[in-house]
Amino acid sequence: MLDHRQAGPTALRMQIGARLRRLREDKGIGRAEAGAAIRGSASKMCRLELGRHGFKVRDVLDLLDLYGLDDKDEREGFIELVREAKKPGWWQSYGDIVPGWFEQYIGLEQSATTIRSYEVQYIPGLLQTFDYARAVIGLEHHDAAYDGLERRLKLRMARQDILRRAVSPVRFWAVIDEAALRRPIGGTATMRAQIEHLITVAESMPNVKVQLLPFSAGGHLALGGPITVVRFAEHDLDDVVYLEQLTGARYPEGREAGRYQEIMDSLAIRAASPSRTLALLKEMLTDG
Repeated sequence: MLDHRQAGPTALRMQIGARLRRLREDKGIGRAEAGAAIRGSASKMCRLELGRHGFKVRDVLDLLDLYGLDDKDEREGFIELVREAKKPGWWQSYGDIVPGWFEQYIGLEQSATTIRSYEVQYIPGLLQTFDYARAVIGLEHHDAAYDGLERRLKLRMARQDILRRAVSPVRFWAVIDEAALRRPIGGTATMRAQIEHLITVAESMPNVKVQLLPFSAGGHLALGGPITVVRFAEHDLDDVVYLEQLTGARYPEGREAGRYQEIMDSLAIRAASPSRTLALLKEMLTDG
């Protein structure tokens, strides 16, 4: 079971959902029947089992009754997890500036053990400098009030703490398209500082791996947009594939999710190795 002292509410919901799904499947009960037991539908059960919806104690108890789980300790363990999962994550205080689809991703990110990312337009948010992030946020939210821009910037910088925490920092593997490094976001000085930051991170943080995908690699299947794959400590939690779009996000499942993972593997093979990437980044500074 997940250690709720370290896991965030998103991972806890996913763990509860995964355990409930196994109990349901072991009893041969369909999602529609389970949904009816909690005054809902099959689609509600799907959301619950994927951890994308909060749990009510009453609903969990009704499901445990349906699944025939009578063990007092196990039932109490479920309820404890439900109560812990209801506690807000620190990022939820930014709910006024963060859309629901992205708040869900932040929860996944903060609960992860490993994150794999491909970016074609920008440097990944977890590796952005303060000035580069300010420039990107200014482009994305040019019509926002000053306070809103500053709060978005503060949130982006706070998200990066997962890479530096003293206990179990997140392993981050970033494949960055050369286009993102050639595009002068924020001006020449800002981009130079951003490249210097990537070099520093790659050289000093063993939990971070950076690979450059050069133009010379040619075309590939991920040209359409960024891909992120999030992995968790618990073996029974599936990796989550996250595809961010301009005004929303998708979470492909099943075979489609597997296809995106294959694409990520292919990108890592085609990209320059971490050591070669360092050399290329330093060449960019010299050429610039």
